[in-house]
Amino acid sequence: MESVGERALTYDARGLAEPDAVAPKVAEIDGSRAVFDAAGLSTRQINLELRRLLYESGVDEVTVRNPGAKHSLGVGILRRCKLRFEGSLGYFGLGIIDGPEITVTGRVGWSVCENMMSGVVVIERNAGSLTGAAIRGGDLVIRGSVGARTGIDQKGGTILVGGNAGLLTGFMMQRGRQIICGDAGNGLGDSMYDGTIYVGGKVAGLGIDCVEAELTDADHEVLGRKLGIYGFDQPTSGFRKFVCGKKLYNYDSLEPSERKLIL
Repeated sequence: MESVGERALTYDARGLAEPDAVAPKVAEIDGSRAVFDAAGLSTRQINLELRRLLYESGVDEVTVRNPGAKHSLGVGILRRCKLRFEGSLGYFGLGIIDGPEITVTGRVGWSVCENMMSGVVVIERNAGSLTGAAIRGGDLVIRGSVGARTGIDQKGGTILVGGNAGLLTGFMMQRGRQIICGDAGNGLGDSMYDGTIYVGGKVAGLGIDCVEAELTDADHEVLGRKLGIYGFDQPTSGFRKFVCGKKLYNYDSLEPSERKLIL
């Protein structure tokens, strides 16, 4: 790596300089706030500009205009701050975050907020498959609908969906909660180990070892609080609760005939 003025260039495997390997420094900064237009910038340049603002320039609130549905934007933000993407994101956006409060005014592609640790993310429109994969904490709110396998391998936190959810929602869920205000596709909670799924609409079918349970006063309190925080006007009385039936807990020790009964 070498410095060229204020630009530090890196090189690819062929020895050619990569001009987008540095922050473009295009943001307008006003105290602790910053705004920049991402149109014409590469994914790397957008992420580097975000990191420059949040970790070097003393900025706590950033607005990114025209993100252009690029993939892998806003990943690896590990501090409390506010981000706003005015537009849509592509695949794998906002992954491995810990602490930020993020709003996306458009749609997002597959695997948004994968491995999210904490914070709040609000998607104003729809999200693709694998939404919140392996999420560990925080609140992930999608005001529209989500695709298949939402919350796959979920380990904590809350996923709140204002619309419908695709098939195998909650697949291999381990902890946390999901609140689906609309309908849920087939295979809900398939092979879940723990956690709770609430559905306000119809359920096409339950997955292996997912069973319906009775709503308690504590469930109504949680539902009412989460729905109220994010402005969802939906009575908690219309929700159904689904949990793990715990038949797969000791699957490896079962006889072959017993395994067939479960599956």
